[in-house]
Amino acid sequence: MAKVKRQVIKIDEDLCNGCGLCVPSCAEGAIQIIDGKARLVSDKYCDGLGACLGECPQGALSFEEREAEEFDETAVARHLKSIGREPVPHTHDHAEQPEPAIPAPQHTGSACGCPSAKTLDFRSEARPKVQNNGDQPKLQSELQQWPVKIRLVNPSAPYFEDAELLVAADCTPFAYASLHPDFLKGKALMIGCPKFDDLNSYIEKLTLVFARNNIKSVTILHMEVPCCFGLVHAVRQAAEMAGKDIPVEVKVVTLRGEIEEPKGAASLF
Repeated sequence: MAKVKRQVIKIDEDLCNGCGLCVPSCAEGAIQIIDGKARLVSDKYCDGLGACLGECPQGALSFEEREAEEFDETAVARHLKSIGREPVPHTHDHAEQPEPAIPAPQHTGSACGCPSAKTLDFRSEARPKVQNNGDQPKLQSELQQWPVKIRLVNPSAPYFEDAELLVAADCTPFAYASLHPDFLKGKALMIGCPKFDDLNSYIEKLTLVFARNNIKSVTILHMEVPCCFGLVHAVRQAAEMAGKDIPVEVKVVTLRGEIEEPKGAASLF
């Protein structure tokens, strides 16, 4: 099979202690414990989306860009069957939309067999009609893309080029009722929780997004709780690593759903 230059998981065997936490997080079964260490079984099983990145307590997992076999859904299905795991459900014909998971910028589809990570761009689609309930108008969804999780987004997705980016804590839409019209409208979206995910994986993904695209601005929207400030750190570090000078605005949502101007966080930029 021909090789292409793409993102593939990299495992530092010196750091790996063989705990196996990364194995179930890889839906394609690309990572297995062999001789007491986590190992990439085959390049063609790795979709490059990095769902496994935040699962390693030793920090042994990272991405590397190198010559590798293209991701092969058919081979993945055979592999999963051979190790007694259910194949990942497919929602599209990969033969019609071939693409590595973190591709060159000209590709726009998705190589992942998992529907949760299929790259979708809604910008050119007509918005669904919103039905009002009596005199109470309903808000219009302003979501422009899928997926939205930091760990799942494709850094080369077309909606990131020339985008205004919203990086939001995943609790914010539940606390702040008007997030869609006030913050999401016209923006690409990345969401996450630095308390429960590996912050280094966020920095790595954000660095790729900043390096591969012209990001016009970043709005960081997070809760007032201390752990949420990790998003500010991740964006700052990623911008520095990508060598980009990007205008950044930080907004804090209180636990009672109000916007509070940050004290000191904005001075990081």
